Amino acid sequence: MQTSKKITVETTVQAPLEKVWKYWTEPNHITKWNNPSDDWYTPFAENDLRTGGKFISRMEAKDGSAGFDFGGIYDEVKLHEVIAYTIGDGRKVKITFKGKETETEVIETFDPETTHPIEFQQQGWQAILNNFKKYVEQTND
Repeated sequence: MQTSKKITVETTVQAPLEKVWKYWTEPNHITKWNNPSDDWYTPFAENDLRTGGKFISRMEAKDGSAGFDFGGIYDEVKLHEVIAYTIGDGRKVKITFKGKETETEVIETFDPETTHPIEFQQQGWQAILNNFKKYVEQTND
């Protein structure tokens, strides 16, 4: 049973919009931040960032106990503003970026899946977003 309730996670990154966008969308950066905790990692990511383009990343537990692919197709890409996509299972995700001088607000809204409790999903996605914030703020090109 699909629920109509959407889940939202958000953060404010202390970095300009252009840097936040670049780090969110480039595979060489995605592999460095796309995990909820230190016992997970992303060994692989591909991203064709355009409407109709596909993306995929692989997330694995460092101990080899679990892993999964996460991918989909972009429904909308507006440079430095919006990324919306449909995951392989049909769920929708929308990310908005709002830059203001030296900080950028990132808001992700997504359809929950039905296997795990909503709180668990929100915590997982928020943990990844928090890791993204930390990576951007601590990394210089």
